[in-house]
Amino acid sequence: MGKPSKEFISPKTLIPPAGYSHIAKVNRGTIVYLAGQVSSDASGKLIGEGNFEAQVEQVFRNLKIAVEAAGGTMADIVKLNIYLVAAVDQAEVPKLRAIRNRYVNVESPPASTLVVVSRLAQP
Repeated sequence: MGKPSKEFISPKTLIPPAGYSHIAKVNRGTIVYLAGQVSSDASGKLIGEGNFEAQVEQVFRNLKIAVEAAGGTMADIVKLNIYLVAAVDQAEVPKLRAIRNRYVNVESPPASTLVVVSRLAQP
């Protein structure tokens, strides 16, 4: 039997990660890149204006739709890049993680990066 198609690794010699894996290694299979998952529905309507949790929930719903359209599942995700606008209070980050954890495999979480930016191209 060969290696699994993907491995999530967090070496004990690195700082323990908080809800992500240090390394996501794809050994075989198809790689799909996704972009532009914002808190809008299929018609382009912004969902959850002024409501951080509603917006995060919509983003992950859209991400799930996109992953499934490519023939995958949320458990197949090996890397997440999350961009927050600077206006978001850092106290909201645990809410983001709680919503994310309902969608991703928390036992082997994807490698993840959270970036704070001044604004997004689309809300």
